[in-house]
Amino acid sequence: MNREVKNIRTYLMTGVSYMIPIVVIGGVLIALAIALSGIEAGTGANITNPILVKMNSIGGLALGLMVPVLSGFIAFGIADRPGLAPGLVGGALANEIGAGFLGGIIAGFVAGYVARWIKSWKVPQQLRAIMPIFVIPLITSLIVGTVMYLIGAPIGKLMNSMTYGLKSMSTKNSVVLAIIIGAMVAFDMGGPVNKVAFMFGVTLIGEGIYIVMGAVAVAVCIPPLGMGIASLISPNKYTKVEREAGKGAIMMGLIGITEGAIPFAAADPLRVIPSIMVGSSVGSAIAAIGKVGDHAPHGGPIVLPVIDNKLMFIVSILIGVAVTAFMVNILKKEVIEKEEDDESTDIVVEFE
Repeated sequence: MNREVKNIRTYLMTGVSYMIPIVVIGGVLIALAIALSGIEAGTGANITNPILVKMNSIGGLALGLMVPVLSGFIAFGIADRPGLAPGLVGGALANEIGAGFLGGIIAGFVAGYVARWIKSWKVPQQLRAIMPIFVIPLITSLIVGTVMYLIGAPIGKLMNSMTYGLKSMSTKNSVVLAIIIGAMVAFDMGGPVNKVAFMFGVTLIGEGIYIVMGAVAVAVCIPPLGMGIASLISPNKYTKVEREAGKGAIMMGLIGITEGAIPFAAADPLRVIPSIMVGSSVGSAIAAIGKVGDHAPHGGPIVLPVIDNKLMFIVSILIGVAVTAFMVNILKKEVIEKEEDDESTDIVVEFE
């Protein structure tokens, strides 16, 4: 049982490791396009330069590949090449029906396990050559597509109801809303709960309300920055590979890529996830109190040029990062050298 749980985590992190470069490409290009375009009163970010327009388009296309890549390489990790195409199809369907990251993860596991099951079939010698390139992808894609259409609507409704609940709070108590948004952003680090909070902030930008996106912009960078700083402060509580991942997490945090904290959360979810949720909630609450506004659909220090109340934005991030780093290092225990060797075998493949 423990081995199977470990395998599931490995499959998930295989998808995440291939997805991270896509996230970086899309997020950085969009953030740079917005930051270099400036802000116009009443309209927010206004990208008119032809080069920056193309940059923004490339970033948007890259972000559109996130869920299919995640799903495809989860399936690849389970079933090897025959699982890749059905996984990509399932991820694309998850995007189309609004199931987001949760739907993509489900599609990846369904595609992988179905493809692996079909691979085990005893077939005549004449069919073996076409099994991995025709039969397995075709049958698996049909099964994954059926599953996605069955579960897609409930997942979409759940995300819509969460968005409605957030919107009803936005007129009542901005600080409480910011605390909830901070926790949501950090909870699954780019997953469906994170995306509900993020897209809620983006939607309100279009309505001229920038404070909610300000809370999101603070929250998205605290998990990777907090974990990166924590690994520098107390290196004896992290494996060698985690310490290396921490350097990358800091870079990702600076450009607003929350997924930089995923390797830490995957290795120690019970200590890491609560710590990053508390840190992001504290940072978002301070941002709301300080009336921090973000005019761009992105977060992290990279969007500083388009932030209202820049000083409080920086203060909110610093305090949130400090809370996360302090809390997680209080909760974590020292890593024994032998355990470090064992763990590094798992995580090195995941992060590369």
